[in-house]
Parts: sequence; C-alpha cells; structure tokens
Amino acid sequence: MSSPPAAVRPPASGASTLRKILVALAIAAAIAAFFALDLGRFLTLDAIKARQAEFAGQVAARPIASAAVFFLVYVLATALSLPGAATVLTLLGGALFGLGWGLLLVSFASSAGATLAFVAARFLLGDMVRRRFGARLAAIDEGVRRGGAYYLFTLRLTPLFPFWLVNLAMALTPIPTRTFYWVSQLGMLAGTAVYVNAGTELARIDSLRGLLSPTLIAAFVLLGLFPLLARGLLAELARRIADVFAARRAYRGWTRPARFDRNVVVIGAGSGGLVTAYIAATVKASVTLVERHRMGGDCLNTGCVPSKALLRTAKLLAQARRSADYGIRRMDVDVDFADVMARVQRVVRSIEPHDSVERYTGLGVDVAIGEATIRSPWEVEIRAADGSTRTLRTRSIVVAAGARPFVPPIPGLAEGGCLTSDTVWNLRTRPGRLLVLGGGPIGCELALAFARLGSSVVQVEMGPRLMSREDEDVSTFVEARFAEEGIEVRTGTKAVRVEADAAGGRVLVAAHAGAEVRIPFDEVLCAVGRVPNVSGYGLEALRVPLAPGGTIEVDAYLRTRYPNIFAVGDVAGPYQFTHAAAHMAWYAAVNALFGRLRAFRVDWSILPWCTFVDPEVARVGLNEQEARARGVPHEVTRYRLEDLDRAIADESAHGFVKVLTRPGSDRILGATIVGEHAGDLIAGFVSAMKQRRGLNTILSTIHAYPTFAESGKYVAGEWKRARAPQRLLAWVGRWHRWRLG
Repeated sequence: MSSPPAAVRPPASGASTLRKILVALAIAAAIAAFFALDLGRFLTLDAIKARQAEFAGQVAARPIASAAVFFLVYVLATALSLPGAATVLTLLGGALFGLGWGLLLVSFASSAGATLAFVAARFLLGDMVRRRFGARLAAIDEGVRRGGAYYLFTLRLTPLFPFWLVNLAMALTPIPTRTFYWVSQLGMLAGTAVYVNAGTELARIDSLRGLLSPTLIAAFVLLGLFPLLARGLLAELARRIADVFAARRAYRGWTRPARFDRNVVVIGAGSGGLVTAYIAATVKASVTLVERHRMGGDCLNTGCVPSKALLRTAKLLAQARRSADYGIRRMDVDVDFADVMARVQRVVRSIEPHDSVERYTGLGVDVAIGEATIRSPWEVEIRAADGSTRTLRTRSIVVAAGARPFVPPIPGLAEGGCLTSDTVWNLRTRPGRLLVLGGGPIGCELALAFARLGSSVVQVEMGPRLMSREDEDVSTFVEARFAEEGIEVRTGTKAVRVEADAAGGRVLVAAHAGAEVRIPFDEVLCAVGRVPNVSGYGLEALRVPLAPGGTIEVDAYLRTRYPNIFAVGDVAGPYQFTHAAAHMAWYAAVNALFGRLRAFRVDWSILPWCTFVDPEVARVGLNEQEARARGVPHEVTRYRLEDLDRAIADESAHGFVKVLTRPGSDRILGATIVGEHAGDLIAGFVSAMKQRRGLNTILSTIHAYPTFAESGKYVAGEWKRARAPQRLLAWVGRWHRWRLG
C-alpha cells in the first residue's frame, strides 16, 4: 500500500515527535561539543600539516584501521556539516593515502555523510515543511520528479553551492534517497579528485583559497550544466526520431512529389484559416487559401459579429425602458424587427473587407473560392463553381474547416423547422414566442437579445443550471438577471419531442422532475452545441483519426497522423472560440513552415473567454469548480461591483470580480468577472498571468478614476486587506498613540 502524498501526510504521532526531539538533541549536542571543546583547531590546514608525519606513520603501521578511522571521522564531519571540515579532511586523505585510495575513501565517505545529513533533515523537517508550504512546493516537487537527478548533479558539480545547503534543500523534495546517494557520489567525484590530488602535495599548500582557480570553477559549472542541456537535446532528438518512424508508417503507400507548387495550402477561410494564411504570406511563403462558401467563416457571417450587433441594439432598447433610472422620465422607441436585422447585415458588410478576397490577395495569398479535396498528403484538388479543377502539390496542409450547429434527433424538431445560430439571421419577422434549446453561451446570448426585442422567450436546459462551465454563483446571477428580463428559464428539463397542438401551432413535450410538461412556441432556436466539419474534403480516404469528441485528432504541435497535415480551430478543438482558432493558427503556420528547424507546442495555459449576456461574464484560468475538480489548492477573493464608483454612476452597479490565488501567494490561478465590460476588463488579468505578475503588481498599478478597470485594483486590495499583519498593525497603532503624547 503506497504512502499518502506529502501534501496530505497525516500529522506525526507522539512517538514520532519524541524520536525527532531525541535525534535533534543528539545532533545539537554533537555540534555543541565540537565548538565547546574547540575541536575545530584540529581541522585546519596548519594543524594537519604539522601532524602529517605522525599520521603517515600510523597509516604505515596500521593501514586498514587508519583507513576505517579516517572514513568514520569524515562521515561524521560531513553528516554534521561542520564548517571547513570536509575540505581539510579531503586534503589529508590525499596526503595519507595517495590519489587512488584517497579518492576512493573520500568519495564514499563524503557521499555517506551527505546522505546521513539528507536523511536527518528529511526526518526532522520534512513533515513540518510539507504541512506549511506544501502548496507552494507543488511545482518544485513536479520538477524534481521529472528531472531531480539532473538538477542534483548540476548542484554537486558546481562548487558555488555549499554542499550542506544542497543536502538540506534536496531533503525537502521527493527525490528518493537512493538517487540522492549515487548522484551525489557521481557529481562530487570531479571536485573531490581535485582536492585529493592537491592533498598529495600537502606540504606545498599554504592556503585553501588558491586550490580552485576561476577557470577551474567555470569548467565545473559548464560541466554541471551539460547534463541539463544534453537532456533537452536528447529529448528533442528522441522526438525527431519518433516522428521519422511515425511518418514512415503514415506515408506508407503514398508517393511524395519531387517538386511542390505551394509551401502550404489552407482549407477554410474562417479565423484559423485567415490567420494561418496571413502568417504564411508575411514570411514570404507560397500559400493558397481555399474557401467554399464565404470569407470570414462563421465568426463574421453567422457568429460573433452578427450576434454582438444584435445584442447592442437589444441593449439600447433595454436602456430606453430604464430611462427613469437615468433621470429621463420617458423614452419612446419605435422598433421594426426587419430594420434591426438589416442593421446586423450592415455591420457584417462593414467588416467584410477585413476578411475579403481582395485584401488577402493584396497580402500575397492565392485565394481560391471552391471546394477542396485532399487527394494525398501532399496534393489538394480545388473545384471551382464553374466545375473547373486544379490540383496543387504542397509541402503542408492546414485544415481549418470549422464546425456547424448540432441539431439533436428529437422527433419532430427538424421536420417542423428549426432555427440555428446559422439560420436565425434570415428572420425578418420577430417571433412572438421563441423557444431556445440550450443553456450555453450561444443560447443565453440569443435568448437575451430576442427577449429585449420583444419576444416571449422560454429557455430550456437539460442540466441543472445555465452556463455550466462557470461557477454556480455565476449561473445563479445570470438566471436571476434573466428572470428580471422576463425570460422563463427551465433547467433540469429534457426535450422529448415536438408536436402540433390543437390550434395548429407547435409545442415542445419535455420531461421535468419525472413529469411531462408542454411548452408552446412559434419558433424554436436550437443552441445545444456544434459539431466539427470533418467530412467531405478527403480526410476519410487518408484515414485521418478522429478524437473521441469528433474533432480531428492532433498532437501538441497540431499535427494529424500525417506530420505535414495540421488542423486548427473548431475542427480540432478543444476550444470553440474565434480567438482560440487564431491562437492555434500561429502554431500551425510556424510548425508547418519551420517545423523541421523547431516545432512549438500549443500553449493553452492562459485562455480567456466571454459570454456577452448583460452583464457580461468573462473568465481566464481556473474557476472554483475546476480548481476543486483538479485538486488545486486555492484561495478566493471577491469584490462586489456595487461598491465601484463608475458602476454606480453608470447605473450598472451589479456583478462581481472573483480571483483565485495560490494559498499564501499573490499568484493568480484564474479570474472571473461578472459585470459591465467584463470582456474588456479580463484583459488585465490575462496580461498579469501571462507576465507572471500577481495581485501585488495589480494593486501597485495606477488606474484612471473613475473607471471599471479599477475593479481589478480593488479586488487586489481585498486580497491584501485579508492578509494584513494584524499583530504588527496593533503595535504600529500603539506607536502612533505614543507619539500623540
């Protein structure tokens, strides 16, 4: 049965505590005796030189006994970390036993003494340090588990680090005792040899300072760093060798062209494809971008852009209805739904030039409008609208085919007509009763928008709450706001079927709490997720594997089974965000074009996102439920926006900022903002986490007043206030009162 992890090790028993006290007293008594009896006078260079002849005679008369005594004294001196003892005894070992035997004795004795010191330190201090600093040591422990032997070897080989300090520090890590011993012996061997060899000429040594020259120290440092460097080089070499064999297996049966027409062909002109093509053109690569439908992909045409345009109009209407809150008795508005949707399309057309064929052609991208089919790992066939085809031979392929709304197989749903985030923009008549299926970001945003535009909205979510990826307090807040907006939220409700009612309309039959409920509607919007586009362009013929979630299976470098075929964005996952696709595109482009020189792993450590309900919900890093699920120790600090001056002035004093930090540290693990402009405000925490800055840095940063950005400083202030040194402040208060006279 394995022992419990160090971080959760049970408290020491009374017997264990007694043993620790006895061991600590024994060590303290030995060290005290050393200084009280002034035994250090025997461990100086002058002392051993004066008695060298006497010691040599004893070695000649009783060599084995002398060697045993020397060994035991050396072990004891190093185990107690007596200052200066190891150096003098090493010189004496060389003088008495010569280079060969002296090196053998000193090497084993120094390693044994260091291991005893290591074991004693771990026994006395290990549990206490773990209980107090276990969370802070988690990252160090993980590093030691992966490469502790390399780090210890470097420390042992470098004379800049006191060996007693190395013994103590390594004792507080999870490195095994056996590993500590053999690495210590190997790492100290070179330095030991230098001192033992110097000891063979003991009579000529006048000072210990000149034994290690700066050049020799530098050589030891470089030698110590070599294993760490070699480890990285060997890992890279092993990766490349593995890649070669994997590529040979994947490419078996395919013929690689002798010449190529393009450096890279990109399939799909959404966010991921556009950024990939842009980067390739910027570095002067020959690139073709293939799009079968509309440039800009879902984000521009049916996703981010139109939904935010619709939400902005809906927010203006909501503010008009609250005109009295702003000191205006009444505001009359005349809304035509068709005009609202026309504005949405106008916004899309205004942004279209940013993603247009003309712009990318001007950047040096060969843009092809047509359907792409991957014929081989290096060949892409492009079929234009007029039926003409051309085949490009390319070194690399980047698939950025995106995703599409998922319509679940609910009887009667698709047959009677079902809106999705792709088709809802075709509406020109406002639905009187809108049923929204799904409680994720898309469903929540569109439910809010249509409710504010005048539709009677019922939102159905099968799970226990809306926005289940966020913390429960976030979901509760959003659901309460939706109730104020007149949205009827039905959680824990599973859609069963859609059928016609007696009046010729449609009704959703659903299950809730073991009973059947009926929800009539005029239009139904399905927003229960999206499925990646993985078929219709040649992946099946190449037998490219798919991940369990249906996305294209890629490695950390975004490579598929074929090392020259990459995938980015919704089609690869794991995140279905426009900015995530753009982030992946940089890695795909660089790895596709320069991967033979150096490949880069995708970094997902700091990824923000925002759901644009009102108020907005933005997050980066961990939230509470994720931290608990992963077993990550954390502390939570909150700041209520009801207290923020600018929020009060703008009649937006609702929401909160919540930050997770490492226990006892200001290091930010994650932040959640529920409030006005949350999508913009989260950037401050993103930047802090990216630059490895903590709440102290945010607190010391000057923020303009009055702004919503101050909320970041105030939550940092809450964190600081909770950790104020109350005892010290009490004494400071007394000092101030004393100064009053």
